[in-house]
Amino acid sequence: MRTTATTCPYCGVGCGVLATPDATGGAAIQGDPDHPANFGRLCSKGSALGETIGLEGRLLRPQIRGQDATWKAAVTEIAQKFNAAIAEYGPESVAFYGSGQLLTEDYYVANKLMKGYIGAANIDTNSRLCMASSVAGHKRAFGSDTVPGTYEDLEEADLIVLVGSNLAWCHPVLYQRIAEAKATRPGMTVINIDPRRTATSDLADMHLALEPGSDVALFNGLLAHLATAGAAEGRFARSNVDGLEQSIGAARAEAEDLCRLTGLTATELARFYALWTRTEKVVTIYSQGVNQSTSGTDKVNAILNCHLATGRIGRPGMGPFSVTGQPNAMGGREVGGLANMLACHLEIDNPDHREAVQTYWQSPTICTKPGLKAVDLFQACADGKIKALWILSTNPAVSMPEADHVRSAIAACPFTVVSDILPDTDTGRLADVLLPAAGWGEKSGTVTNSDRTISRQRAFLDMPKGVKPDWQAICSVAAAMGWGDAFSYESPSEIFREHAGLSGIAGQLGRDFDISGLAEISDRAYDTLAPTRWPVTATRRGGRFFADGRFFTPDRRAKMLPVRHRALAAEPCERFPLRLNTGRVRDHWHTMTRTARSPKLSQHIAEPYAEIHPADADRYGLCPADLVTLTGDTGHIVVRALITDRTQAGTVFVPMHWTSQWSSDGRVDVAIAAATDPVSGQPELKGSVVSLEKFHADWFVFAASRSEIKPAALPGVGYWALARIETGWRAELAGTGMPDWRALAPAFLGAEAGSRSVSFSDPERGSARVGLVEADMAHSVFFAARVPVGVSRAFVISALGQNASVHELLAGRPAADRPDPGATVCSCFDVGANTIQSAIVEHGLSSVDEIGAVLRAGTNCGSCRPELRQLLLKAQQPMAAE
Repeated sequence: MRTTATTCPYCGVGCGVLATPDATGGAAIQGDPDHPANFGRLCSKGSALGETIGLEGRLLRPQIRGQDATWKAAVTEIAQKFNAAIAEYGPESVAFYGSGQLLTEDYYVANKLMKGYIGAANIDTNSRLCMASSVAGHKRAFGSDTVPGTYEDLEEADLIVLVGSNLAWCHPVLYQRIAEAKATRPGMTVINIDPRRTATSDLADMHLALEPGSDVALFNGLLAHLATAGAAEGRFARSNVDGLEQSIGAARAEAEDLCRLTGLTATELARFYALWTRTEKVVTIYSQGVNQSTSGTDKVNAILNCHLATGRIGRPGMGPFSVTGQPNAMGGREVGGLANMLACHLEIDNPDHREAVQTYWQSPTICTKPGLKAVDLFQACADGKIKALWILSTNPAVSMPEADHVRSAIAACPFTVVSDILPDTDTGRLADVLLPAAGWGEKSGTVTNSDRTISRQRAFLDMPKGVKPDWQAICSVAAAMGWGDAFSYESPSEIFREHAGLSGIAGQLGRDFDISGLAEISDRAYDTLAPTRWPVTATRRGGRFFADGRFFTPDRRAKMLPVRHRALAAEPCERFPLRLNTGRVRDHWHTMTRTARSPKLSQHIAEPYAEIHPADADRYGLCPADLVTLTGDTGHIVVRALITDRTQAGTVFVPMHWTSQWSSDGRVDVAIAAATDPVSGQPELKGSVVSLEKFHADWFVFAASRSEIKPAALPGVGYWALARIETGWRAELAGTGMPDWRALAPAFLGAEAGSRSVSFSDPERGSARVGLVEADMAHSVFFAARVPVGVSRAFVISALGQNASVHELLAGRPAADRPDPGATVCSCFDVGANTIQSAIVEHGLSSVDEIGAVLRAGTNCGSCRPELRQLLLKAQQPMAAE
């Protein structure tokens, strides 16, 4: 089978991937050693991509109101409904909601259809939840949405400041690049600014556990310190920056209150400020902890102010650096995929820009004002203003704040289209028309990563019959609406050439995004296009921006903004005493439509959980592994309690990934209020408030089965979470009443009729163990108890896969001749915590590299290295005590 160079479909790092089909529907996956983003590295998610493809559960033909249909019928239905809505209610009654999973070519035609032919700007994207505040901050400071630096800066810096970014889990390859650079140059310093102690903190020389939402105060304090130290008014700032004095004045106004606002000590602040001031080569990396806030744009500008004031921007090893959460968030920004932008970083509010785009497109109209941003868009659905909605490659019924309200709003929309690879998602269940989209490995186009590098996603699998790439589906609908000539593309390369041509006009209008050097690219050259950092013009290719002091504002000067600390939208109170923070886990992605298919990726964390500080656990009478209900003003969730001092007292952290397909009540965004930044429209996904109470149950169950487990078969079930394992499924459940476990087992565990059961029970203790045997092979097993079940899940799952006897499985723990691997730490090589701890003692291991040499753990993607280091320290502590 031929190996194809393509690009990973996960985060904005944009790693190169080598994919080799295996002739069974999967593929062997390796990192591309020639790609400048990763040089062959991959994270656990990227390494497991081969497990996430295939046709299981795929949507393979259009559906209209739940019935299979032809593409012609579906396209006709969509076009008629859209045209009818426009005719009766106007173009503002139609909306698109896209995704950073779309390729640039998909995004481009969707944006062209909505803004240039329908004539409204109601096209927004889940990137609004990711990096809209960064876009707004860039535009306020630079006059354009420009990322100044490159990934090479991370390795050339002497000081890396990570703000609101768990890089080790969310952008693992960048984390590994920094870790390797730090190992090579031990003088490099890393500062981690985050209310939580995360895996990223493991690399840091200093962890500043600031108060949630206090980033503006922290960086205002830095700006004031820079001014006092004489570092903020050099030649660069005097010659190229406006607003310096006003910004310093605003920063000094709250300098006396920094310890209270940030929660940091005077010593911590002084160390940070002194280090930043005396180090010229500083890169400040920021992500969702900054962006996802009602003051996210001000946070971005507070960071940019410090770099502009000191001229530490656009030169090797220095500058502010926004890392995006999605593979093509940057590409979406380039084609105008946000409701307040035109293509190629042109402005809707600028009549010259509108005219240029309309002329280039030869379109009948052009939008004249910004459209609805994500939160407002779904509120407009609820209010009856949106009559026809098209959702592409995203799952807003899970990922949007006030997710239950959003689900109701989508259901209330008179006509909804959903394009996806799977039919059974929270959002797909609400569609009038479902369109089967091409998935990663089947579609072809380009994506742009966080440092402006355009890479090709190439197809290496045959596209299933009945499936179409998104650009083709959009163009088919555009043609059926009457605009066939303008959307008669025959390939992604043709769309890319048009996009590149428009960028040349944007460059002539003084914009930053210009890839006109690729406007005449041939189909062959497009197919073989190497990773290319923009701009790409006749005179320039790639590089950094702003070292020359030339910005993209009308007077070409940067703008520093006087910003002030603002409290989060909601404060803890008697009714809701805890602050709720949300984010990602290491091995899952967004709403798990891809990663949940991989047993490997579900080993590390298999169910939704809440990190709860020990002091709060004592306050609420919680024990490890208890279930808890977290309730906000808009909904509640039920998750497992993980008691840890990684989170601050008074706060809880819950991952964002679980959906109603994988858990009963794990959709955390139902409890998140839809408060937004007034400039960017980005929701505050890390600042809501909740109450907590212990979830009381009469029984708890852990089960593993070769067949799909059916939680609904258990009467009284109030909580469940499912995950894939190599041989089938696993589940955690809890509920009320006292079921007859043996009688319910076959239906619950998906066993065939005639299976034989083996059971043990202790009615007094309320415990039971039931195993099912089919054809003399253990088919499934479950353990019930009145408290959370205490068995070795790793052993049970591995033993089921090794055809162990049902009696071995029911023991719940390995015999002396079968070691218990413990909870999975290294997903790439399936290495558990007990195996690692035993090897440390047995072999006298003293470093993470030595663990890797013995067990391979940490030698592939490296995402587990922080956990390996913690296990090493834990093992060494008793030795030190002795």
